Amino acid sequence: MKIEHIALYVKDLETARNFFVKYLGAKSNEGYHNLKTSFRSYFLSFDDGARLEIMNKPEMPDFPKEFARTGYAHIAFSVGSKEKVDALTAELKVDGYEVVSGPRTTGDGYYESCIVAIEGNQIEITI
Repeated sequence: MKIEHIALYVKDLETARNFFVKYLGAKSNEGYHNLKTSFRSYFLSFDDGARLEIMNKPEMPDFPKEFARTGYAHIAFSVGSKEKVDALTAELKVDGYEVVSGPRTTGDGYYESCIVAIEGNQIEITI
């Protein structure tokens, strides 16, 4: 068994799509638009076969996202090396994204950083 894909609702579909393509190497499909419901989505594919669906419906509320809450906490991306974690974290910081932790080695041995990147949602960058 494997996870087929993870889905994330966003308010700004194009900004979210561009983030994953630019910084994390995602490849995007052409998108889907249901004219009846105004639902839109993109499937983003990554080199290892993982897929992320980003979705939007215009009338959705956008509630604050506390870091310590129930539900999904973050999406983690492995970039392959400590140097790549450092470089991508620095690039994201320069581009205005909030670095909330790291780069650092955690108590359980991960080398990682955590960025607030998509509308208050966290992206973790690991080796």
